[in-house]
Amino acid sequence: MQVMILCGGFGTRLREQTETVPKPMVEIGGRPILWHIMKMYARHGMADFILCLGYKGHIIKEYFLNYASMNSDFTVRLGSADDVTYHDVTHDEDKWRVTLTDTGEATMTGARVLRASRYLERDGGTFAVTYGDGVSDIDLGAALRFHRTQGRLATVAGVRIPSRFGVIVRDGTRVTSFSEKPQIEEGLVSGGLFFFERGFLNYLSDDANCVLEQAPMRRCASDGRMSVYEHTGFWQCMDTLRDWQKLQALWDSGKCPWRTWT
Repeated sequence: MQVMILCGGFGTRLREQTETVPKPMVEIGGRPILWHIMKMYARHGMADFILCLGYKGHIIKEYFLNYASMNSDFTVRLGSADDVTYHDVTHDEDKWRVTLTDTGEATMTGARVLRASRYLERDGGTFAVTYGDGVSDIDLGAALRFHRTQGRLATVAGVRIPSRFGVIVRDGTRVTSFSEKPQIEEGLVSGGLFFFERGFLNYLSDDANCVLEQAPMRRCASDGRMSVYEHTGFWQCMDTLRDWQKLQALWDSGKCPWRTWT
C-alpha cells in the first residue's frame, strides 16, 4: 500500500513556525509532524511513502537523507564517505520506503497528486493520500477494508470537530444547558484522509491550480463514486499556532491519542 503525503504548502497560518521550515517539519515532541503521520500509517502496515514536495522541500529531503545519522550513533572512517557504521539502531523505520518528489512550489493539491502518480506501482491498485499536517487515532486498516467493500473510486474519512465556542441551549431567555467547546453532533467534515483507486486520477488535472477537494472530488461525488468512512475518535489538524500548542500539550501530557504505535 503506497501512501502519498502532501508536503508542499506554504503554511501561511502557522507563519511563526514555517518561516524557516515547511509545515510538515514543524516538530511535536521533538519530531516533525510528518514523522508522526508516517508512524500512524506504518502502524497499520502502510510504509511505502511518496512525499509530494514544494515549499522548502529541500529541508524534507535533507531530513531523510540524514535520517540514520540523526537517529543513531555512528562511526565514520574519514576519507571514505561511504564507510559509515551505525550503532545500536533502535528505530523500526528501516522498513519504510520513502520517495521524495518535487511537485512544484506553488502547485495545488490535486496537481501534486497527479504529478506524483508516476511513482505509483504499475500493478498497484488502491493508494492512500493525506495532508502533512494532521494526526488521528483512526483505524486505517478498518478504513481501507471499508473502502474496498464499497467498490467505489474514492473514500474520505469524515470527522466531527469540536466547536471553538461554548454552545448555549435555551428555552426563551432561560439557559437549559451549556457546553464549552462541544464536539459538533451534526455534519461531517473531511479529515483529509483518503483512499483512492487508480481510476480517480482521471478526475485530476496537471494544471497547477487543480485543488484535490474542489472540482475533482465534487465531480467524483456527483458521479456516485465516492464513499465516506465515519471516524468518531480523535482528529486534529495543525493549521494555526493554537493547533500546534494543543498538539504539543497533548504530547507533553503523556495522553497522546494519535500515538497508537509502540
